[in-house]
Parts: sequence; structure tokens; C-alpha cells
Amino acid sequence: MNLLIIRLIIFAVLFYVGLKLYGLYRERRLTYQQSKPERHDGGQMVRCRWCDVHVPEEEALRDSEQWFCSSAHRDRFLQEQQDKQNRE
Repeated sequence: MNLLIIRLIIFAVLFYVGLKLYGLYRERRLTYQQSKPERHDGGQMVRCRWCDVHVPEEEALRDSEQWFCSSAHRDRFLQEQQDKQNRE
């Protein structure tokens, strides 16, 4: 009877540790998947500097080190940057 209780306690502790380890594994896997760059049909996704929309790299416009989803957003961003520089 005493041996049975000890076995149940050991089993419960092992089960609890197993659940905790599984939770850590899932959390790390989720974090890893979220940190990977987004892909779209084999191409990388980039974020528009003006509106933060993600577009495929092949369709995006690049100006120096910044990406834009359209020429209108690129022009707006550059105009805003020029206005800031003129104010200073």
C-alpha cells in the first residue's frame, strides 16, 4: 500500500514535469516560427515604410534601404522627410 502511493506520487511528478517541458517546447517553436521572415510563393515579404503593409519583394519599390508598396507612398514619405529637413 505504501509503495503504491510512492509510485503514484512519482508518476504525478513525472507527468507534471513532462507537461511543463512540452509547454516550453511549444512556446519556443511558436517564437521561432514568428521570428522567421515571411515568405510568399518563394519570395520574401517586405514592409512598406509608409503604411506598414507587407508586400512581396518583387512587387515592392525600393528607395535606398527602404521599401514601399507604391510610388505614391514612396513620394509621400520622401516629401515628409524633405519637409522635416527644411523645418530644421
